Amino acid sequence: MLAAYGIAVVASIAYISLVFAWANRHGRYDVLNVVWGLACAVIALTTFILNGHSTMPLLSVQALMVVLVSIWGVRLFVHLHRQWLKRHKDDRRYQQLRKDYAGKPGGLVWYMYAKVYLIQAGWALIVSMPIILVMGSDTRSIGWWAALGAVIWAVGFYFETLGDHQLRAFRENPGNKGKILDKGLWRYTRHPNYFGEMLQWWGIFIISWSVPFGWVGILGPLVITWLLVFSGIPVRERQIRRHAGWSEYRQRTSKLIPWPIRTHDAALREVDAEPEVR
Repeated sequence: MLAAYGIAVVASIAYISLVFAWANRHGRYDVLNVVWGLACAVIALTTFILNGHSTMPLLSVQALMVVLVSIWGVRLFVHLHRQWLKRHKDDRRYQQLRKDYAGKPGGLVWYMYAKVYLIQAGWALIVSMPIILVMGSDTRSIGWWAALGAVIWAVGFYFETLGDHQLRAFRENPGNKGKILDKGLWRYTRHPNYFGEMLQWWGIFIISWSVPFGWVGILGPLVITWLLVFSGIPVRERQIRRHAGWSEYRQRTSKLIPWPIRTHDAALREVDAEPEVR
């Protein structure tokens, strides 16, 4: 287990450092948002190989973990990269960081690397805890926990992939500018892609129950859930709350967990109880 964790630490820092070198050379620090998910895939693949699991049969819990995490990371990269290419400079958050760090002792480069990139390497390690636990174990068989986790992961992958596809198609239609997407999966939850993201990581955590002390891996899905619920969702809803139909959509549609459209009275009770997003 200690060997697997040590390998994961080196892999995460090395990968993020290479990303930083590219970002610093090309002046696009926001590329970190695009490639961060691949850090978890790098951790999975590196610990799988260097911890001696590459000689195992293909049907092992370790191989299953590598496949699922890699599919998640590559799909997320492709999705975010498509959006990133449309911009030609850092997004607003990184532009502000440039201003904040420019006058600091050591300069922009050091602060961006130490306070942004290395911290993200640390987050990748925490999120990847279920992966590291599995890679550090000698347990190989795919049992009931692994099978259940894989099914939950697949449901989450469906929601995230289809939700992102429906949102991209909606945005690419000029006639939808200023409107609210309330069709497809977005009819039953205001954030099907975030729901799918969370479900995938809870599935990965359940897979880690196949090995001793797998429960420690709960740190991974908890961090993902916390980030999406308290950061991702509020930011997204601040962006669209002025769009036509937002108030009605918010009243009738579940915030996160897919649910049938609520009746008018039930929706009003929730709106009255829920503070406005600021």
